[in-house]
Amino acid sequence: MKNIKLVTISLLFSVLSFNFSNANENIKTFNKKNAHFSKPSVNLKIRKQKKSNFVIDPPKLIAQGDQLYCPQTSINIVTDFRIDHDVAENGAQVLYIQISSGYSNGFDRLELKNPTLHPNIVTSWDATSGKLRLSGTTTSDTPYDDFVSAVKDVVFTNSSATASGTRTFSITIGQANYLASTGHYYLFIPNVGVTWTSARDLAATSTYYGLQGYLATILSADEAKLIGEQASGTGWIGGSDAETEGVWKWVTGPEAGTIFWNGNANGSTPNYAFWNTGEPNQQGDEDYAHITQPGVGIRGSWNDLSNTGDTSGNYQPKGYVVEYGGMPGEPTLQIAASTKITIPVATPAIDPTPVCDSGSFTFNATATAGSTIRWFDAAVGGNLLATGPTYTTPTINATTTYYVDAGCESNRKSVKANVYATPTIPVTEKDTYTNCGPGTLTIKATSNVGIINWFTSATGGTSVFQGTTFTTPTISSNTTYYAEASNNGCNNPTRTPVNIVIYTPPAVTDETLTLCQFQSITLDAGVSGMSYLWSNANETTQQITVSKGGKYTVLVTSPEGCSSTKTITVEEHMIPQIARVDVEGTRAIIYPVKEEDYFEYSVDGVHYQDSTVFYDVPGGLQTAYARAKGCGGTIKQFVVLVFPAFFTPNNDSYNDVWEVTGMENYPQAVVTIFDRYGKLIAQLSRFKMSWDGTFNQVPLPASDYWYALKVDDSMPVLRGHFTLKR
Repeated sequence: MKNIKLVTISLLFSVLSFNFSNANENIKTFNKKNAHFSKPSVNLKIRKQKKSNFVIDPPKLIAQGDQLYCPQTSINIVTDFRIDHDVAENGAQVLYIQISSGYSNGFDRLELKNPTLHPNIVTSWDATSGKLRLSGTTTSDTPYDDFVSAVKDVVFTNSSATASGTRTFSITIGQANYLASTGHYYLFIPNVGVTWTSARDLAATSTYYGLQGYLATILSADEAKLIGEQASGTGWIGGSDAETEGVWKWVTGPEAGTIFWNGNANGSTPNYAFWNTGEPNQQGDEDYAHITQPGVGIRGSWNDLSNTGDTSGNYQPKGYVVEYGGMPGEPTLQIAASTKITIPVATPAIDPTPVCDSGSFTFNATATAGSTIRWFDAAVGGNLLATGPTYTTPTINATTTYYVDAGCESNRKSVKANVYATPTIPVTEKDTYTNCGPGTLTIKATSNVGIINWFTSATGGTSVFQGTTFTTPTISSNTTYYAEASNNGCNNPTRTPVNIVIYTPPAVTDETLTLCQFQSITLDAGVSGMSYLWSNANETTQQITVSKGGKYTVLVTSPEGCSSTKTITVEEHMIPQIARVDVEGTRAIIYPVKEEDYFEYSVDGVHYQDSTVFYDVPGGLQTAYARAKGCGGTIKQFVVLVFPAFFTPNNDSYNDVWEVTGMENYPQAVVTIFDRYGKLIAQLSRFKMSWDGTFNQVPLPASDYWYALKVDDSMPVLRGHFTLKR
């Protein structure tokens, strides 16, 4: 397995290399113009002297300088650096320094300080890979001493005030990226359209300074970022589920056989995996792991492809990543060195529990390893109060803010000692509130600081409301609430009572009264011992007298100030006047001058009804009565004429004569009687009111006879017939 180390900067060097797989290998010349190799083998550079050839040992890079760094400042990446090399090998063409772990693109930067002091060195910064390239000014090798001097003057900066974490700097004279946390080297080999199996075989045949190559295996986020985000290209890596579908294993290098994923896109990992969104998706026979093309989903993440991938586009293989290191029996190389910087951050514990009025506080904090915790009284500058993980304040009586850092002022964090004053006893707007009848009330209380809690008991209990102004629920009986002042948990134990008294308003009942025309009536508020105000009459007595109809209201107010309004409706009843009485046989109809629904009528003065129509009225002079209910009325006389339908002149004292009942009331009335042939038989008047059934004293036979009654010239002649029975 890989040797895990802390990683910071990777100096990758594109120089001539030695192939240690064969110590007697022939001399090969490195093609300086080719930044990558179509064949992955990298050869050691050797020098020919006279007639004999000998192999030069690779240089050894030794760096020191694990340091603390404050953001927005500049710091040298090494405190000391040297290159131990064979006496026959004095220089190289290129040296690389890379931020191989923790790199923050856009904020982190490496640059050569005082470049004028290094006239033989040219630098080039690659922001994507986080790599600074140092090279000579000529095509010849640049002495190692010039590189050493330059490396000592390379500085790191970060432009973000909130930067954090660790940066590892890798320094190397090989073109492969070096990761200090694993001690391995990583090299992208471009090869458009290469299959996974070909890439696996090509990687296995390559060597790097004697280290055996294999398709890269990725066991950590550091590796994933360096190989994916910071590499010069993307391509095949050594993962596959060809053996068992859905069981992804590393099948190359020392990790061969290690399972790193189970399932498809919604699967899980027992170790580490970095699939792109929705991957692996097994679209077709996709059994091989591939670093996704930049611009497709998450940068540096993985997707699954078939052995060949697509023939073009984002899912066409562009090459493969070879990893060197970790194989059994391999030599330990020192062609790379690393240092790191750590941005010290102090992490304070939660603020201590607040105190009431005054007290002392103890703060605690932890910090990045190797840094010293410092406590200050200001966010910038200020006085150093103490150092170490714990700081105890003196006794303070007001809330105070302190600040803690781990050596970087820009990373100071605030902590607060909260001191809260105990509030004074609440002052209420009123001692007693009153209300007329059930209802809600708004009661108020204040204190010098904090909030008001309202309770239903003088001690204990649970607050029913919080706030200066409390609108109570509906209250129907006398109640007391208690106001308690609280300031962030600092409570004044003395509660102020607020009394609520509920008074009963006067009980009144609305009325409807009848007023007879031309009379007056007394109106009564109905409740004694109160104050009164009549709206219509503007009077203040319990009773008033009125003589016209309408609505009268009186405001009845109790001694406690509770009021009720009583409404009295006075209905004025007019005295009716009779315009006429129409008689139709024995039916009489009374017609008032103006009809009202409260009028009632009678034809005997005893029995009254709402209807103006009367049936079976006796003949003769009658009287019509009209009155307002409960009030007086008027009368009018009328006559009912009754014409008998038959008579029996047999001297039995029953119906012996025929006469018109009521005719006596019309002195000018004349009744003429005819037989069936129109012969005048008899004539009746006020002088002779009946007919005995004879003509010239001779009894006439039983038969029907006709009559004609003329009352006077103003009334029509009434005609009819009757029967004489014998």
